[in-house]
Amino acid sequence: MAQRRMFSNTITDSDLFMDMPKSAQLLYFHLNMHADDDGFVGNTKSIMRMTGSSDDDLKILLAKQYLIPFENGVTVIKDWHIHNYIRSDRKHPTKYTSELKQLELNEDASYSKLPFGSQVSTNGQPDDGHLVGNCHTEVRLGKDRLGKDSKGKYIEPGKPKPGKTKPVRHKYGQYQNVLLTDEQLEKLKSEFPSDWQDRIERVSGYVQSSGKHYKDYLATIRNWAKRDRQSNQSNKVAPQTREDWFG
Repeated sequence: MAQRRMFSNTITDSDLFMDMPKSAQLLYFHLNMHADDDGFVGNTKSIMRMTGSSDDDLKILLAKQYLIPFENGVTVIKDWHIHNYIRSDRKHPTKYTSELKQLELNEDASYSKLPFGSQVSTNGQPDDGHLVGNCHTEVRLGKDRLGKDSKGKYIEPGKPKPGKTKPVRHKYGQYQNVLLTDEQLEKLKSEFPSDWQDRIERVSGYVQSSGKHYKDYLATIRNWAKRDRQSNQSNKVAPQTREDWFG
């Protein structure tokens, strides 16, 4: 597990966070410091005893959705990936793999819990295919048996409706797991002309090591770039001497 942890002031300087009691804020910081490299904490109660935090402090963090709880007592920091980026070659995968499968990473880099029955396995496929797959199959069969589109025109079963074809997404990155359309790739090159390939590789390495998948990889790269800029600004050291101030 990495020894350094970072915090984004977009989270910790917000009114929602600052309105919490200082004891709840303290617990949040300590949970972040003791989380594994995917943001999971398996000893929340021990950390509470160590910091003198109360059950009310934990309830506040849960109520304000700073933590996502699991039935076995494990919690995960919702905004973990907004706070931290750990290179794939330094990252130690979490041991809480079953809990990780129950989460998805939103476009803003925060975690959210998947609906029951739609957990994702490490290869990106539904973990409980019977529940999800059957529901989707029934919907498709129902439409096929109908045999008409919304305008009353007959269509062949299984044939996509005119105008509904999605742009083809091509695979990029070392592990061929970053999916971009031709238009998205051109936008990426335009927005990051000097390092667009490095940004693809960064996402590719993370997806490969974590098993996570994204709905929109261009949006993910943009969000990571925004997070990096915020992190760089917060890490700037204030001038310490007259020479530093005036050169």
